[in-house]
Amino acid sequence: MNYLRLLPLLFCAIAFAQQPYYDDVDLSLTGQDLYFELQQKIDDASSTFTYGDIRDSVKVSDEDPNNSNNVLLIYGYNDADGNCTTDRSRDKDDFGGLPCEYNREHVFARGNANPDMGSVNNGTTGIGADPHNLRPSDQQMNNDKGNRKIADGSGNAGVVSGGNWYPGDEWKGDVARMMMYMYTRYGDRCLPSLNGVGATQGSTDMLQIYLEWNAEDPVSDFEDQRNPYLETVYGNRNPFIDNPALATIIWGGPMAEDRWDLFNTPSQEWQTSVTLYPNPATDTFWVTSNSSEAFEITIYDMLGRVVSTQNSTPQQPISSAGMPSGIYLLRINSKDGEITKRLLIE
Repeated sequence: MNYLRLLPLLFCAIAFAQQPYYDDVDLSLTGQDLYFELQQKIDDASSTFTYGDIRDSVKVSDEDPNNSNNVLLIYGYNDADGNCTTDRSRDKDDFGGLPCEYNREHVFARGNANPDMGSVNNGTTGIGADPHNLRPSDQQMNNDKGNRKIADGSGNAGVVSGGNWYPGDEWKGDVARMMMYMYTRYGDRCLPSLNGVGATQGSTDMLQIYLEWNAEDPVSDFEDQRNPYLETVYGNRNPFIDNPALATIIWGGPMAEDRWDLFNTPSQEWQTSVTLYPNPATDTFWVTSNSSEAFEITIYDMLGRVVSTQNSTPQQPISSAGMPSGIYLLRINSKDGEITKRLLIE
């Protein structure tokens, strides 16, 4: 046997194994349950890490894999066009606010959070200094992006229709996973729609475009190098870099890369296939899945009170007649698994 030929396969198996960081996370959960589980996990991070620390940390976390003297600049795309604003890679020591220098870009813009992140200085800690939301960027490119909301586009980074910002084909997956981290870490303060535009995914608050980018632009080696270092200096990781499929399990949408083989179980496959329509609903709605098995639905109001319990199949409409307008939680049980979904009644 040629053992040298097995080395790349062995490396891939190790690289995509579930990281020990998640050993105390219940990865059998789905939807909002998994969202809250991950929120609790990543909230345990350094309270002393500062905005000033970013200047040194990016020299490691954002090092150019092809040039150890450089960092990669988010939104950058061309090092050979004679225009430093579009640079993709730059010397680590060229930090500052002058032309052709790089600075620290809050990808979830500080002013778009609610409440906003406030002003920052080198001693700032907390949300304004979260290294998972900060990337090196050419200072002029950073100014061009400003507080613009993120929107769909194609090609290189820049302003798109409506005065919004497209991060570029290379960076759109990175940005999507950063937005997922910020929403999971900080909840409604960093609601995806505060920093991006577009339709939301079903009854969730996640933008469809982020779920699409997460699937279309897989994690790169460069993105992978950030988590181990930031776990050491900051104390947490971005789960959606380690396994993009976590986003699919929580919010639905197109199937993203599953680096831990979580979808190898029938239960996970069923849970991901469960949808409600129409949502919002009025007098009736349907629950569909990839199974024809019967299920039990328990409907709860937002105070946790049981509104009704019904048995149904994917072919049967479910009555919501007489239910007051508002948000409800549906606990759906079948022999294939169990999941909670959110339903809006108009």
